[in-house]
Amino acid sequence: MRALLISTYELGHQPFGLASPAAWLRAVGIETDVLDVSRDALPENLVLRANLVAFYLPMHTATRLAMPLIDAVREANPGAHLCCYGLYAAINAEYLRDKGVTTILSGEFESGLRELALRLAAREKVIPQSDSAISLSRQKFVRPDRRGLPPLAKYARLMRPDGSQGIAGYTEASRGCKHLCRHCPVVPVYHGVFRIVQSEVVMQDIRQQVEAGAEHITFGDPDFFNGTGHALPLVRELHAQFPQLTYDVTIKVEHLLRHAADLPLLRDTGCIFVISAVESVDDAVLARLAKGHTRADFTRVAGLFREAGLTLHPTFVSFTPWTTLAGYLDLLDVIESEDLIANTAPIQLGIRLLIPRGSLLLDLPEMAEFIGAFDEQALVYPWTNPDARVDLLASQVQQIVQRSEKAGHSRAEIFTQIRSAARAAAGLLEETPRMDLAALSGIFHTRAPVAIPYINEPWYCCAEPADDQFLPLARISKAPRQADDFV
Repeated sequence: MRALLISTYELGHQPFGLASPAAWLRAVGIETDVLDVSRDALPENLVLRANLVAFYLPMHTATRLAMPLIDAVREANPGAHLCCYGLYAAINAEYLRDKGVTTILSGEFESGLRELALRLAAREKVIPQSDSAISLSRQKFVRPDRRGLPPLAKYARLMRPDGSQGIAGYTEASRGCKHLCRHCPVVPVYHGVFRIVQSEVVMQDIRQQVEAGAEHITFGDPDFFNGTGHALPLVRELHAQFPQLTYDVTIKVEHLLRHAADLPLLRDTGCIFVISAVESVDDAVLARLAKGHTRADFTRVAGLFREAGLTLHPTFVSFTPWTTLAGYLDLLDVIESEDLIANTAPIQLGIRLLIPRGSLLLDLPEMAEFIGAFDEQALVYPWTNPDARVDLLASQVQQIVQRSEKAGHSRAEIFTQIRSAARAAAGLLEETPRMDLAALSGIFHTRAPVAIPYINEPWYCCAEPADDQFLPLARISKAPRQADDFV
């Protein structure tokens, strides 16, 4: 019995979503291959010898990239049992079954994947599920097994303020979320529940990555402060064992306010930036998204970070059905006034709201005014803004970002171009800059030297770029067939 686990994209990180289930499978004697096709081609021989092929679908981009590979795997090895697991497996269960996927696993998927593999190894018949097999059971995790994955040096890197780079690792200390933000893909699966990965397992995973060269760790938890009783002792232990190691986390605005007294602890234990899904500075939009914070809350958090000497990385869903040109210009003004131009990845200014199956946004009666029929290819409900100029601006912003980042422009320079495009869309005359952004190109850079630390991989969550050119490549390579390929 042989299993093949495939990741198409996990935000530029070595996939925890392969390493964790691989450990569970190997522990019960299942021969397991792992492939990250965002970094390596998928050899045909691995497909041909697999009895179980399981695709990890943690996000929309990964799911889109998996679609052609699922077809190719089914054609190359029609006898293999196909499984999809991760957040977007349950969301897209109906579509995946139509593509020949028999088993769908979401939520806490490791135990389900292990049981599936054992049943296949025992040659038990596995009938297609009648539901999406979402499990929220509490699992006793084991140390992720990262053997067979590309080395950490092949993944996204930490860019330090002094211009140097560091090898970045990735782990997860928890899954799910206590909150019910309407646009978040975690919610249709976890429904306000979160589950922890035991601290000793997290530390074991970090240790093996440090031994493999990691100088920085990204915690991929949807919200690191969902359980501070778990998170804070963990970072204390992390710093005690690895005092030179830095890390980053993702935390909601409301949690940053509630636990403002803990910001110095994050700083002092090696946290060098915090990602926070701000999404909007329009209180009406924030209310529709059920974000749980206001514009004033966000600006207060920005001030707290300046006081604490921590770096805030805000993320935005800049284009929604309710975005206006005036509102977009207001967003740019707030980013500038809060001195967050360098902290904001340019692509964040071009993100459009993603509405997948199961989204709580569909519960808003007003959505009927904006959305069309579900697009099976894009795996989203398409929507249009009532002002066509806003949708055109979204496309222009993405083109500016793509073109300018390829040319090596600084974040300040890209911000200036985006502001000019937004003002032109609104029919405003070019203004005299309130600050000479171009002159700051030696300070604010997307490439070394940089003024703030960041991971050099575009970051998307709960949203998607409108242009498929932003999608990474995934592919299957043809390889000569060996005799043992068919074992």
